[in-house]
Amino acid sequence: MGYHLGRFHPTSTAPYPPLSIVDFIKKLLGNVAGDSGSAPVQAPASQPAAASGVRIYSRSEHNISRAFISESSLKVLYRLRKAGYEAYLVGGCVRDLLLGREPKDFDVATNAEPEEVRRVFRNCRLIGRRFRLAHVFFGEHIVEVATFRASSGDDGERVLENGRILRDNVYGSIEEDAWRRDFTVNALYYNIADFTVVDYVGGMEDHKAGVLRLIGQPEQRYREDPVRMLRAVRFAVKLGFSIHPSCCEPIPRLAHLLADIPSARLYEEVIKLLLSGYGVQTFEQLRHYGLFAMLFPDTDACLDREPEGFPLTFLAKALEDTDVRIQDDKSVAPFFLFAALLWEPVRLLAQERIEAGDNDVFAYQEAGSEVVSRLTRRIAIPRSVGLPMRELWSLQPRLERNTGGRPFKLMGHPKFRAAYDFLVLRAETGEADPDLAAWWTRFQGAGESEQKSMTREGARRRRGGRPRRRRSKPATAQHPPAV
Repeated sequence: MGYHLGRFHPTSTAPYPPLSIVDFIKKLLGNVAGDSGSAPVQAPASQPAAASGVRIYSRSEHNISRAFISESSLKVLYRLRKAGYEAYLVGGCVRDLLLGREPKDFDVATNAEPEEVRRVFRNCRLIGRRFRLAHVFFGEHIVEVATFRASSGDDGERVLENGRILRDNVYGSIEEDAWRRDFTVNALYYNIADFTVVDYVGGMEDHKAGVLRLIGQPEQRYREDPVRMLRAVRFAVKLGFSIHPSCCEPIPRLAHLLADIPSARLYEEVIKLLLSGYGVQTFEQLRHYGLFAMLFPDTDACLDREPEGFPLTFLAKALEDTDVRIQDDKSVAPFFLFAALLWEPVRLLAQERIEAGDNDVFAYQEAGSEVVSRLTRRIAIPRSVGLPMRELWSLQPRLERNTGGRPFKLMGHPKFRAAYDFLVLRAETGEADPDLAAWWTRFQGAGESEQKSMTREGARRRRGGRPRRRRSKPATAQHPPAV
């Protein structure tokens, strides 16, 4: 599926191509302003095929091969079959295999209940309360096994509150399990018994068309689990699929339901959304549907105040750099991206404190703590992310003090490199002094004598750029003594 001029074109199943910063800003401003006559993701209005009944796709009708299924997953499938149970691969692994991609993990569905699965596998542990699951361990690798579930029933354990599912351990048939899943393309089953793909909801047709469609009535499904709105955006961007119009329409109206989701779960979802390698496009879609404001309200308010200014450019560049690192298989630090996401509200609050007379380093520390405290009511940022994030912010004013021995001391700080990278990012997008960023780049590669010279030059530059005159000696010392 191509991505061009603010519209989605279902021409292939390729993921979204990277966007340049200029293209991204133009597209985002167009979407937020609403100058496109329709939503950026569209699909044909036809209903899924095989809406009633099942369609079985033989081995010759699909491209899934056991050669691309992990050995441990095959062991689980075959052992369940040998014990007399049904066993299928299901969900994202089937979807990705059909796209010719290597799945991140393999999920198994079966008619064996969790306790029965544990009896089959000694290397098994049962987990979960909302969804009772079996984890089968093969060294560090885990195969997740889930029992077929029904959408409702009186003989199981299904607890709802305000339309949201709190606990769901109602077991059923494979068909019932298919209809309770979220999206049609995630409800395809690969049968290890005869290598067929089983489709109860028209998922194969949607998969071929590159359409992401909820199973059932969209508004009801979103109310059952509001995180499905975030998943819709994530899957559409990741897969290069278009969200069906019936599934797009309710999202802006129901975005407020995310406020009821536990903050720890939202943190996990944000990590999946923005650290998937498609952060720029994901951010665009989150803002388009009003979801970003529910996740990062302070940042969204800043973006609304300056829709064409530095905050948007800075955040887009941070996301783009993160995407490039992920696509190049390089490590990324969640605290750095969160620091970028929250930088503008922190910066504005710190400036207010500085203008009120606070020390600049203290102002950034206090502003950072206040902004993070507000965010954690929505997204549970762990200490391993929150602490280095605040350190990075408080180092920004210290980087401006490049005189004397302070630069040498600052380079020894554990978060110096991250703070320097953050300064460079700010300079590249017009918020920080590019000369200061260039000074630190040169300083790190300079020899000892040059570094000492640079710190003296830095002192003169901070005092107006003029060399400080050496005080003249008293006049009597300028003449030879009298005889």
